[in-house]
Amino acid sequence: MKQAVRLVNRVLGALTVAVFTILVICVVWQVVSRFILGTPSTTTDEIARFLFMWVAFVGAAYTLGQNRHLAIDVVSLSLRGKALRNIRIMVVLIIAAFCGIVMVYGGWELMIKTIESGQMTPALRLPMGYVYGAIPFSGLTMLFYCAALISDILDPDYLARLDSDEAAADAATKDS
Repeated sequence: MKQAVRLVNRVLGALTVAVFTILVICVVWQVVSRFILGTPSTTTDEIARFLFMWVAFVGAAYTLGQNRHLAIDVVSLSLRGKALRNIRIMVVLIIAAFCGIVMVYGGWELMIKTIESGQMTPALRLPMGYVYGAIPFSGLTMLFYCAALISDILDPDYLARLDSDEAAADAATKDS
C-alpha cells in the first residue's frame, strides 16, 4: 500500500506542478495580451479558469494524502491511545463518506449530465463535463488516500508511533 501511495503522490505532485505551470503561463499571457497588446485573449482566460479548478481539486486530494488537510483537532488533542485512534478512524470515515457520496457520485452525475446536455465551453468549444471531471477524479483519489490512512491507523505499531510523536512534540515545546 505504501508503494501505491508513493506512486500516486508522485503522479499527483507532477500533475499539480504541470497544471499550475500552464495556469501561470496562461495568466501571464492574459496580462500581456490585455495591457500590452490591447486585445485580451479569451482562450487563455477560459483555460486559466478551468485549470484553476483542476489544480484546486487535485491539490486538495494531494493535501489529504499528505495528511495536511484542514482539521479541527480540539477533541483529538485531549485524547490518547485507542480513543485517539478511534476518533481518527471516525474522521477518515466521514471524509470518505463525503468524498464517495458528494464528490464521486454527485460529481460523476454532474459530469455525465453536462456531457449529455451538450454544454460546451464558450471559447474552447470543449464539453463542459470534462471540466467538471475534476470533481469525481479528486473524489476517487481522496477515497484511495482514505483507505491508505485507515490502513496506517489500523497498523499495530500506530499507537507506539503516536506516543513517540507526542514525546518528541513535548520535548520541542520544553526547548522553546
